[in-house]
Amino acid sequence: MKPTHIFKAEQTVAGYDHKTIIHDISLVIPSHKISVIIGANGCGKSTLLKTMARLIKPTSGQVTLDGKPIGHIPPKELARVLGLLPQSPIVPEGISVADLVGRGRFPHQSWFSGWTKKDEEAVSEAMEIMNITELANHHIDELSGGQRQRVWIAMALAQQTDILLLDEPTTFLDITYQIEILDLLTDLNRKYGTTIVMVLHDINLSARYADHIFALHNGLLVAEGTPSQVITSTMIKDIFGLDCSVIQDPVSGSPHVIPKGRYHVQHEGSP
Repeated sequence: MKPTHIFKAEQTVAGYDHKTIIHDISLVIPSHKISVIIGANGCGKSTLLKTMARLIKPTSGQVTLDGKPIGHIPPKELARVLGLLPQSPIVPEGISVADLVGRGRFPHQSWFSGWTKKDEEAVSEAMEIMNITELANHHIDELSGGQRQRVWIAMALAQQTDILLLDEPTTFLDITYQIEILDLLTDLNRKYGTTIVMVLHDINLSARYADHIFALHNGLLVAEGTPSQVITSTMIKDIFGLDCSVIQDPVSGSPHVIPKGRYHVQHEGSP
């Protein structure tokens, strides 16, 4: 089981180019759980995640890890605890799967140690978890979108962090790959106790896979709690402007959102 960490934002304000995107957000990430950040496009989901990952410096407030502001933690030390998979990672040209996954070991290496047996074992284990061992010698540009995403996640896993942040890890993937990625991340969480924080667009997948949900609207944290506490017809209307019904998913038991469109399909025999 991974160590327990206190990872939180305290009255955090942040944005880009002198424009504030998130406003006065305070939250604590549940340790050893899967948390999902939801909200409409432009509400600040990715900005919050990047601020938590120290890619964006808050204009006020702070993000702390075990009581220390993350800006005061040396980069390699932070990278041994906190890993990030950004939304659109840049693929180095001509790199193989094994080499890319191996780059996740950088925080654990020094000028003198070089490549160690522990590094090799970490890379092998990460590729095995993500079911890409047979792709080790393939070039990244030969892979499908779902395979590439598994390689990127494997690189983050090879970093062997206690906390893993993922910005829309299922975007642009077919539903089969989406479920596969989320199942693998759930296995990682359940087996090792890795704390996972994700930004997801799909409300129903968020409800099915999250232990805890943070809901953002216009840069503000407007709700948090279990999926059953957050995913209600009233909250979905407030956050997304969507009229809907919320039922119980017959497979997972989680809340399931049914949109109320302006039109409906009439079944055979309907008047």
